[in-house]
Amino acid sequence: MLTAQRDSAVAHQLLERLDDGRRKSDALFAIVKSEALYDRPIPERHRIVFYIGHLEAFDWNLLHETVLGLKTFHPEFDRLFAFGIDPVGGGLPTDQVSDWPSIERVREYVQGVRSALDERLSEDFDPHVSARDGFPLETLLNVAIEHRLMHVETLAYMLHQLPLNRKTSRTTPAVPASTVVSHSMSKIPGGAANLGLSRSSGLFGWDNEFESHTVHVPAFEIDRYMVTNQQFLEFMRAGGYETRDLWNDHDWKWKNDERVWHPVFWKRNGEAWLYRTMFEDMPLPPDWPVYVSHAEAAAYARWAGKVLPTEEQWHRAAYGTPAGTQRLYSWGDQPPTSSRGNFDFCSFDPQPVNARPQGLSAFGVEGLLGNGWEWTSSVFGPFSGFRPFPFYRGYSADFFDGQHFVMKGGSARTAACMLRPTFRNWFQGHYQYVYAGFRCVNA
Repeated sequence: MLTAQRDSAVAHQLLERLDDGRRKSDALFAIVKSEALYDRPIPERHRIVFYIGHLEAFDWNLLHETVLGLKTFHPEFDRLFAFGIDPVGGGLPTDQVSDWPSIERVREYVQGVRSALDERLSEDFDPHVSARDGFPLETLLNVAIEHRLMHVETLAYMLHQLPLNRKTSRTTPAVPASTVVSHSMSKIPGGAANLGLSRSSGLFGWDNEFESHTVHVPAFEIDRYMVTNQQFLEFMRAGGYETRDLWNDHDWKWKNDERVWHPVFWKRNGEAWLYRTMFEDMPLPPDWPVYVSHAEAAAYARWAGKVLPTEEQWHRAAYGTPAGTQRLYSWGDQPPTSSRGNFDFCSFDPQPVNARPQGLSAFGVEGLLGNGWEWTSSVFGPFSGFRPFPFYRGYSADFFDGQHFVMKGGSARTAACMLRPTFRNWFQGHYQYVYAGFRCVNA
């Protein structure tokens, strides 16, 4: 009886989380004015309309036949909305607006998928029974939920680049007065970093989070705070974008070919700089973390006489303790709350890097979770014992190409469930649009 009750509680929680994710994605698309739904705010990505269909197509393709025994009702849309874009090497999509179905048809598809899945999932089900490729339905629903929540974040930075007059007007909270940030470095003694998840733990994780292992990390020093807009402005004024020695060959060519000379979230306004928030342009906040590509972050680090941290260094600074234990979060084992950091859809924009002292790590490093993902110097690759999800083989493996870098931490739009220490994010080194900043370690 107790087992059945627990299973029922797990199933109910999963369905509540799925419904909450849908509400979040629906609210995000509501930001876009109807005439802008076929816009492409970022040249390398699909048009907005694709993502409206994609979230449901993903859930349907994952669950409908092999798991729930449902027959497809729109195979053309199942294929059309199946896969996003990650162009490596400069290729851009060439589709036209006329290549896409009407928004009415897309929304009918979305509603049809939700109705069919919900009807079947409303029946009693055992979340632990093997459902597909040896994985329980609980795992597949977690995949569907977190996939949607990831897109709620990545779509936010896409909409960040949508012109203000193409979005519905929203009230932007008043920006607090700038604070004085006393930049310093925190000493991290040598010790162990326990990376990855054990398959025997029974915990959910994506394929790249397995298998657990321990790495010894020599002592190092790391910035107490993320690099701020003010610090990056000093790099720019010192000629950082024009100094050849600060860039490797690949990054220098990209910077020149794409005419990159400032962070993509900044806009020039005469002699001053404006910052592009989600709903307005405002004077550049000096104490907010700067959001830049990996290439720009690495150039700044060289200019400062430092380097970007490795994944192992960042992990130890965030979760390690002087006693040799490892915390669940940078501040301890207490669950995430808004007092600890700027995450879990807390806002659309960053906050001062010193705004959440209650999120301090055991080694005195601040702001490690939330307020912006943090670039590492580690190329994204598999842990020993990696096995791709057989139902989603390309999730990680397609990006083990030497051109993507691990990011850790989380942004204001990162769901709390993905603040777990084993979660790994990654992006191409030349991608400017993501909510990603950085901090440095001593070279």
